[in-house]
Formats: sequence, structure tokens, C-alpha cells
Amino acid sequence: MLDDTDADDAEPDRHGRDAAFTAFVEQSSPTLLRTAWFLCGDAHRAEELVQHALVRTYAAWSSASRGDPLAYARRVLMNLRTDSWRRRRREVLSAPEDLPEAGGRADEHTVTHDRDELVRALALLTPRQRRIVVLRHLVGLSEAEVAAALGVSVGTVKSTTHRSLATLRAALSQPEPQETR
Repeated sequence: MLDDTDADDAEPDRHGRDAAFTAFVEQSSPTLLRTAWFLCGDAHRAEELVQHALVRTYAAWSSASRGDPLAYARRVLMNLRTDSWRRRRREVLSAPEDLPEAGGRADEHTVTHDRDELVRALALLTPRQRRIVVLRHLVGLSEAEVAAALGVSVGTVKSTTHRSLATLRAALSQPEPQETR
């Protein structure tokens, strides 16, 4: 049985835990949202994935916060995305107008065009290839970090990246069809 002093001691720990998690959410949500969008290509599904990932991260916060909580949340995000893909077995990437931006550019037309071109190119990749390319090149993780996040070997990350980038280069180097009037 707990006495009143034990209950009082537990309450400040919970507030500290909640404050630490809140700070983590505020800091990492944009990064997680951007990663989720690149994985699924839909802003609403990306927000839903991030919310579920944060709920699971909060449930395991005591262990997640001891290491790298962003890596933990990213791994949960990847697992949730894989689970949803397995359930649907079908993906359609669409170019939303509200893709979170990493940095600002002055020419809005160029941003929209680049975004559309990126979405179309990523749609050519398999879900596994897309996850590796997103983590490696759009999130900026090392090969070892991607391998750890996805539970694959570093060699798999290297070979998949090589094949994926070849597919993307081929798709992005094709001239765009001219509009007819």
C-alpha cells in the first residue's frame, strides 16, 4: 500500500515525463510529418501515422527517452506505415498542396512543380525502396541508421538505394511532355 508521500513523489515524475514528451512532440512533429508524407504521399494519412506513432512512443516513453526518442518514433512510424501498406496492398501517391516545406523558396510555381515531380518519381518505387530513399536522402540518416530503423542489413540499404536512385534518375531525366494547344 502506498502512503501519501509516495503518491506525492510519483506525481512530479509524471509531470516531468509529460513535459519532456510535450517538448519532444513540439520539436519532432514537423520532421515526423514530413517523413510520413514522403512515405505515404497523402497529408491526412501522414498526420494520422504521426499521431499513432506519437501515441505508441508516449506509451513507451520511459524506454524511448533513454536512447534517441526521434529514432524510436521514426521506427514506430515505419512499422505503422508497413502495417497499413500490408492491409491495403495498394498505394496511390498524390501531390497535396500542403506538403510541409523544409525551407522557403521564392518561386511558388517551382516549388509546386518540384513537389509534383518528386511525388511522381517516388510513386515508381516499391514501398521498401521508398522508405529507404526517404530515410537516407530526404531525412538524412546514415546507411547504418536506416538499416537499424528498418531492421535490415547495411548491404540491403546500399543495394536498394543504388537501384532506387537509378530508377529515380531515369524517371527525372526524361523530358516532360509539352502541352498541346
